[in-house]
Amino acid sequence: MVATVPKLKKILIVDDESAILQTLRFNLERNGYTVATAGDGRTAVALAGSENPDLIIMDIMLPVLDGIEACREIRKTSGVPIIMLTARDQEIDKVLALELGADDYVTKPFSLHEFLARVKARLRRQNGDASGRSDAISVSGLVLDPSRQSLMVRDKAVALAPKEFNLLHVLLENRGRVVTRQTLLDKVWGYDFEGEHQTISVHVRWLREKIEIDPNNPAHIITVRSRGYMFKE
Repeated sequence: MVATVPKLKKILIVDDESAILQTLRFNLERNGYTVATAGDGRTAVALAGSENPDLIIMDIMLPVLDGIEACREIRKTSGVPIIMLTARDQEIDKVLALELGADDYVTKPFSLHEFLARVKARLRRQNGDASGRSDAISVSGLVLDPSRQSLMVRDKAVALAPKEFNLLHVLLENRGRVVTRQTLLDKVWGYDFEGEHQTISVHVRWLREKIEIDPNNPAHIITVRSRGYMFKE
């Protein structure tokens, strides 16, 4: 019997500082990852499509196309996890990046130990999602498959960012019942930050645009005033 060699996880690092790029690449490769690199946001968007990475590490301050805009572009077609690298004085950018679909951020300067721990935790979470073996949920023309992290909407594949996927998953698991904003925050984001309810509203709007026939008059993701949201079959 021929042993199956596990596929190495591929990580795309995006930073315009050569020293940081090479340091992170060296340490990630030493820890068993394959690595692709880019020095600007436009190249990052192209490599996200051609290299199909398992994780993207991206600085916010980038030439040609900044990290926030690059994140926005990548999220149009891919749900790949994204960790943003930010400076200490970029609090507003951190929140905006998270609202646009980034999954986590690491503040510069950071220790390599912290950085590698974040990478391992994010990939472990993705592996956990993929191996959960939860049954696909089929309702109202939607088929959400947690084991494959896939969504079909009226027989068409639709790409979701990780938080969009998890948000829809929670709503579908509780379909017909009101899910409070705090519950969604706890289950999908897992932390508190200023503007949290607005963040949920933004992600709900994006979901409606992807699954509703008329996003302005949603038939499925219903707002329950002063309480939260409900998925209606």
